[in-house]
Amino acid sequence: MANVETFDVVVIGGGPAGATAATDLAKLGRSVLLLDRAGRIKPCGGAIPPQAMREFEIPESMLASQVNSARMVSPTDRIVNMPIDGGYVGMVDREHFDEWLRERAATAGATRRVGTFEQIERDTDGTALVCYRPGLNRSGSDSECVRARAVIGADGAHSSVAKQCIAGSEGMKFVSAYHEIVRTPAGFDGSRCDVYYQGDISPDFYGWVFPHGETTSVGVGTAIEGFSLRSACTELRRRAGLADAETLRREGAPIPLEPLRCWDNGRDIVLAGDAAGVVAPASGEGIYYALAGGRLAGEAVAEFLTTGKAGALKSARKKFMKAHGKVFWVLGIMQRFWYANDKRRERFVSLCADPDIQYLTWEAYMNKRLVKARPGAHLRIFFKDMAHLLGLVSSRS
Repeated sequence: MANVETFDVVVIGGGPAGATAATDLAKLGRSVLLLDRAGRIKPCGGAIPPQAMREFEIPESMLASQVNSARMVSPTDRIVNMPIDGGYVGMVDREHFDEWLRERAATAGATRRVGTFEQIERDTDGTALVCYRPGLNRSGSDSECVRARAVIGADGAHSSVAKQCIAGSEGMKFVSAYHEIVRTPAGFDGSRCDVYYQGDISPDFYGWVFPHGETTSVGVGTAIEGFSLRSACTELRRRAGLADAETLRREGAPIPLEPLRCWDNGRDIVLAGDAAGVVAPASGEGIYYALAGGRLAGEAVAEFLTTGKAGALKSARKKFMKAHGKVFWVLGIMQRFWYANDKRRERFVSLCADPDIQYLTWEAYMNKRLVKARPGAHLRIFFKDMAHLLGLVSSRS
């Protein structure tokens, strides 16, 4: 196609994964187009660990609040507090955090455009043509196309790029998430996150109340069709004392349950973030893994553009799974077992009261590494876990 603009890379989706990939590639001197549709705010509790801030140079000024403990609520309303010893978890509001990431990409040299991705076609020489509707327009016939030597699909769990170009993506499993952003009332404790493991709030996941300073995210998730997320959220707000708080916005979206087995098309396209399925099971944590996946996708594309070898694109998934695959596997087993019914959820919350479990949980979450200190703690946790599995201890102990 004559006179069609050409980029080294077109990144489709401007969330944490896409914006990070765009920033890294632009810093390498690559011509990058970051394409993101208008008005997209992902429903998200907004937790971000210190490791993410260190690794991806996120300033504390981007945090809406800092929390220093989590409160777990069991089906019988038992409360277990999990304080963070000597640290904190940052909380971000995705409306502002994602925009900051996109602006950082633009400052690094990426071209930003608002538009809705439509499809990838091929030019006469085989180069990818990324077609999209510019601006706020999502209908009509004014589609535009740009040429791309490589494409990163970071367009969410229902990724159009993945559906069109990546084999096996149609089999991705999801949790449906819904949250309401409310104005934080006076006197509300904004120093902790509350997590509700109660079957009527979520039959297979959990409900959350996460503070964002002047606002609070109240949300629920489930993979069970027909379960009313909005009704559950209303009840959760009542239990959390937020029933009368002003509602500022409501958002819903799918959350992937496991990484896809293939992230690239073997030619010039690779996935990142939710499009690749990189949300941690059980916890639903996605921001750190989206940032990490975006960086690895950017590295894979950089190698591909330098060498011309399409096999380089496979390194994104290979490196991600090497770093995080074991954690995802363990969390997946945990979610399937402990979230199965209220009896097991009660025992799970009981386990969370154990100091060894609290230590290892926070160390692993905050620093994104396997904990090698206190080796005896792992053995003690194994026997305690087995005792709970076999019902040898009371969930109230």
